[in-house]
Amino acid sequence: MGDIPVSKSKWKWLILITTFAFLYLPILILIVYSFNQSRLVTVWAGFSTKWYGALFHDVMLMSSVRLSLTIGVLSASTAVVLGTIAAFVLARLQRFPGRGAFSFMITAPLVMPDVIMGLSMLLMFIALGQVFDLFAERGILTIWIAHVTFCTSYVHVVVSSRLREVDRSIEEAAMDLGAPPWKVFVLITLPSIFPAIIAGWLLAFTLSIDDLVIASFVSGPSATTLPIAVFSSVRMGVSPKINALATLIVVVVSLATLAAWWIMSRAEKRRQQSIKASQRDEQLTTPEHYPQQLS
Repeated sequence: MGDIPVSKSKWKWLILITTFAFLYLPILILIVYSFNQSRLVTVWAGFSTKWYGALFHDVMLMSSVRLSLTIGVLSASTAVVLGTIAAFVLARLQRFPGRGAFSFMITAPLVMPDVIMGLSMLLMFIALGQVFDLFAERGILTIWIAHVTFCTSYVHVVVSSRLREVDRSIEEAAMDLGAPPWKVFVLITLPSIFPAIIAGWLLAFTLSIDDLVIASFVSGPSATTLPIAVFSSVRMGVSPKINALATLIVVVVSLATLAAWWIMSRAEKRRQQSIKASQRDEQLTTPEHYPQQLS
């Protein structure tokens, strides 16, 4: 095998740099202009952090941030529970009445257009509001239910892919030794899929924070999420406060991603070490190793 020609190597590096520049250069420009002194976002007038102070004094944006974070945490936590249960049921129970319909309902929001989902949920909440006073006014409750509906599908996909890789012989061995199913799930299955649960939670939280279309259908005047507030503000002209807000979001998301990667890498490393240790123990207990042990 010969070495890669220099010209091909240069083209690969050029394509790689161009791709990263296309993806991340606008974000970098946005971060730089969040420290712009001028109110015009396209004219650099010197370094300043005044827009960060103006952002924290903006009552509407701050209330939208708090509302979006609250809904995001609640939606992601609920979606993780429901998505994990759905993934476990579909992965472990091969046959039960209505399995096909249940699988279709879980995965349908993945391919359903946001406009259709938002409109259908709006009609559902209007109908429920005529029966229950709880849904008479659309707000944080309706947004939470809508976000849980589509976030559960994404969590199910992430967790189910990890469940298929779990060695079921360990679970069967634990049950043969007398462990009840709930204890097997808590002590064996749950730690094995915990990195996928963390990834599913982060994905659901990101989708909830980012949602604009569905939230615009199911929200009311008393509940304005961050995407709706930003969209309304941008339509009247881009403010440097939006750049400052976007910079803070990028920093927080980057730190959260690094923390999640570190947690999952450590969990995966421990899992690989336990697998290697169990394989060594099995090799030492095989009959062909008895003469070596006796010698």
